[in-house]
Amino acid sequence: MSEDIEKTISELHIYEKKLLKELEAKEDATPEEIAENSGMDIKSVMSAAGSLASKDIIEMHKDVEEIYSLTEDGMEYAEKGLPERRILDVLAKKDHIHMKDLSDETGVDKKETNIAIGWLRRKNWAQIDKGVVNITDFGKDFASKLDLDEETLNYLKSNADGVKLFTDDLMSGVKKLAGRKNILNVKKETSHSFKILPKGEEILKHGFEIKQQATQLTHEHLKEGEWKSLEYRPYDINAEAPVIFAGKKHPLRVIIDEIREIFLNMGFSEDNGQYVESAFWNFDSLFQPQDHAAREMQDTFYLKNPLTCDLPDMDLVKLTAETHETGSDTGSIGWQYDWSEDIARQSVLRTHTTGISTKHLFEHEPPIKMFSVGRVFRRETFDYKHLPEFHQVEGLVCDKGISYQNLLGTLKEFYKKLGFEVRFRPAYFPYTYLSTETEIYLEEKESWIELGGAGMFRPEVLKPLGINQPALAFGLGIERLAMIRYDVEDIRMLYKSDIKWLRELPIDQGVRL
Repeated sequence: MSEDIEKTISELHIYEKKLLKELEAKEDATPEEIAENSGMDIKSVMSAAGSLASKDIIEMHKDVEEIYSLTEDGMEYAEKGLPERRILDVLAKKDHIHMKDLSDETGVDKKETNIAIGWLRRKNWAQIDKGVVNITDFGKDFASKLDLDEETLNYLKSNADGVKLFTDDLMSGVKKLAGRKNILNVKKETSHSFKILPKGEEILKHGFEIKQQATQLTHEHLKEGEWKSLEYRPYDINAEAPVIFAGKKHPLRVIIDEIREIFLNMGFSEDNGQYVESAFWNFDSLFQPQDHAAREMQDTFYLKNPLTCDLPDMDLVKLTAETHETGSDTGSIGWQYDWSEDIARQSVLRTHTTGISTKHLFEHEPPIKMFSVGRVFRRETFDYKHLPEFHQVEGLVCDKGISYQNLLGTLKEFYKKLGFEVRFRPAYFPYTYLSTETEIYLEEKESWIELGGAGMFRPEVLKPLGINQPALAFGLGIERLAMIRYDVEDIRMLYKSDIKWLRELPIDQGVRL
């Protein structure tokens, strides 16, 4: 035990030793007294106390006292009386006053009369009947005596420097006054006290010398030869180091960067598009009829500013209209309705990133390998798996000779790089045929889960765009991927900025190639 004590003493900082010596002389010494007697500043005293407490050498107590005093308004109320008291004084003589005459009859400011009426009713000093304020029997009783809050006001007025302790009755009065605005000043006064623990008593019994110690060997020590006479304070290599929370990317940003790197490594280029898009690119270019349910206001955010967007090349608009109405030369009969330019011009917050793909097809010549990652917006109800704003990633390939088999092969490679085993099942999407949904296998849950959709763009989408070659497209929701990756049950967690959760997430979430 003696060796352990000697080791502990050797590792004590000089400030810790000084503090222990001061407590040995006077255990009830305050931090201020210790600072004055030892020559340390108060910050060093508290730092040394905290260190000694962490080593179970002393015990540190913190006491917080509240000091109450009156504000300027509170002092004015103490001198003139609370508004309800001033009204009660008049009511005691007249029994009743009409509301419209209240300020003139009592001298209470009009701004305060409503507050005063509230307190009169709360204290049961008066009742209001058809616009007339009538004194109650309870109010008549209080006409000649003070309520607790009034007694407290007078007490605080006579103790202008502030009061720490109250009787139970006066404390009830303080609580009443605290329910009003700008009457009380509350100042918190913190004090600390120390108690030597058995380990500290053993250290003091063993004894120690207070002298300056060096914590590191410097160039000057070597140059001047001081190192020969210096005493070095040993380090406790078992002491707990502070937890460092390194800066890192948000988990959604990690996944977005991972997906971008996968696409770029697969030879794709990136297109970003824009949040505000015309209904033409968001819906019509994808052969989605203008009376489709997804276009309803309960599903889509329509904008007032700008109310409309410009339409693209009119030849494209004309071909799109013909395709919707009759199918044009696509082999389809279209949707058999009268297509409207006005509906196509409507401004929307994009509901998906697929509109970026159709615009990219129109603006670029094949062969094309493009991807996009961006936010999309839908009128969803907030719950554990839905948000009105989320991220979507889109992949597009257009070239001669590509087929549905190329689509499946591309998907397998993409999801393999994300670290998933995949399988496919038939699906329906309004602008692709053939279409498929991709399912990934989760070992921990021993189940398959749908993660994304894909398909070959229909001729009704491609021909108006001037594309005579097959095109495949696929996409997934990034939030769903993040929920799987980070084992999150509630999608809202990804946007809560829960600092504890964010700190505990691993830093290394790189691409799994």
